[in-house]
Amino acid sequence: MIKVILWDIDGTLLNFKMAEHASIKNCFEVFGLGECSDEMIARYSAINDVYWKRLERGEISKAQVLRGRFEEFFAAEGIAFSDVDSFNREYQFRLGDNVFFNDGGYDIVKSLKGKVKQYAVTNGTAIAQDKKLAKSGLGELFDGVFISEKLGAEKPKIEFFEKVWLDIGEYQKDEVVIVGDSLTSDMLGGNNAGILCCWYDPDGKPMPENIRIDYKIKTLDEIFSIL
Repeated sequence: MIKVILWDIDGTLLNFKMAEHASIKNCFEVFGLGECSDEMIARYSAINDVYWKRLERGEISKAQVLRGRFEEFFAAEGIAFSDVDSFNREYQFRLGDNVFFNDGGYDIVKSLKGKVKQYAVTNGTAIAQDKKLAKSGLGELFDGVFISEKLGAEKPKIEFFEKVWLDIGEYQKDEVVIVGDSLTSDMLGGNNAGILCCWYDPDGKPMPENIRIDYKIKTLDEIFSIL
């Protein structure tokens, strides 16, 4: 019987791509960098994904992600802009302001409150995550929030989950499920921690060969059938 849900935030309960799109456009306006087309945002998103994957593999630090992705993006687009740190700070605040739910995520978490323990587990920055959890109302529903920047470890590292266990108490591994969209962060992290893994895959991608998936859902409300 599942007693605990570890919810990923970006890409799972919240639509990160929509927030990313709006936030990048906001920042271009704030810094007077002209129009940022959808094609440019798509190219930035691809660069950003590479940097976060490198972080998950332990190849670079969070600081290198936050700065390097924008340095590479501006250089690739031929944009002469050097105040990357200010741009990144503004972007974090904007990410917290631009909240879009996937599949009625708020109502699902609210309906499960008191029936199972629910925690947020995220690799996002503390500035952005604290703000979006407050604005979305999710922060009031969770029994706890675990942000990698505050824990000093990133998903999928076992160190991240060890710090979660210290806080949530004693549960059997088959009583805990992580729900997330990322194979390399959420599902691999769940594998490393030895807990149940529920892959949120709205796009119907093929199952991975080297990562254990216990449940696969296309919409978030399918979690009810698992519980």
